Amino acid sequence: MSALDLTFVLGGARSGKSAFAERLAGQSGLPVTYVATAAVSDEPEMRARIAHHRASRPAHWHTVEVGRDLAGTLRDVARDGHYVLIDCLPLWLAGWLCPPDAHPEGPASDAQWHGVVDALDRTLASLPGKIVVVSNEIGLGVIPMGALTRRYVDELGRLNQRVAARAPKVRFVVAGLAMAVKG
Repeated sequence: MSALDLTFVLGGARSGKSAFAERLAGQSGLPVTYVATAAVSDEPEMRARIAHHRASRPAHWHTVEVGRDLAGTLRDVARDGHYVLIDCLPLWLAGWLCPPDAHPEGPASDAQWHGVVDALDRTLASLPGKIVVVSNEIGLGVIPMGALTRRYVDELGRLNQRVAARAPKVRFVVAGLAMAVKG
């Protein structure tokens, strides 16, 4: 088995982290699968954001819109000689902790969420090919008000720490500039 080729890209909102991750994928010269984690909703603003992201990606990239089963999707799409870009962990977490009202399972319990994170960590450790994971660093801002918001910030911080520990390369993007944090 080859060494894990995982890059974790962190940054704030509109920091340029997604554009940086897309450049990495595009410059690789490999076939790219873009794993989109945003749940399509009926909100016009979110639909417009998703449409903008879709339009900005190269037409030859394969896009997979994932629901809650990110680990299963990654096992299906990752392969040697291929690049997988996951954008982004905060939206995937939102689907677990703050699902749309119509979601049959509702919000994840702590035990369920921790099991999902464990499964993702195990999956990331064993994936072939090149992988880049994008996430927001939201721990630099104000202390959130409300239990759900605090849980979201806490769980995203823990998830980011798990992925950063697993990834040989971590980049932090500020104002479109990527800084090497690890590797």
